[in-house]
Amino acid sequence: MSAEAWELTHSVETDASLAFAWNYWANVANWEDQPAKFELDGPFAAGSHGTTRLPGQEPLHWLLRAVTPPNTATIDLQLEGAVLSFEWRLDPLTDLRTRLTQRVVLKGENAAKFRSQAESTFSSSLPEGMQKLARAIADAERRTRDSG
Repeated sequence: MSAEAWELTHSVETDASLAFAWNYWANVANWEDQPAKFELDGPFAAGSHGTTRLPGQEPLHWLLRAVTPPNTATIDLQLEGAVLSFEWRLDPLTDLRTRLTQRVVLKGENAAKFRSQAESTFSSSLPEGMQKLARAIADAERRTRDSG
């Protein structure tokens, strides 16, 4: 496979422990990216397959290529002659604060065919989507603490 044709990395911080952030994020039912719907066949573990459904489009099938709880996971979306990888990393900053980093990498012999679409889609949506996720994780942990 050839070198990366395109990549983008973005990090955000959330007011939640590493364990809580990981458990929240690794539960695909918490993935909120309207109008997309996400499904995972099996556990959140390497080798499990998932599906993303978008209205009016064919389902997108992906693979959890690597998972090392509670710190990293890589999701691969196979394209025609290319792969779009979503590399996630969670790092504890304090007992109650975690950094979430997502690196999106497009590579493969046919990657150039998908570069402009990947770049236009993720350059604008990644920062906003990750900020939304950070808020959702912090809010969920706060509700858990307040109810306990």
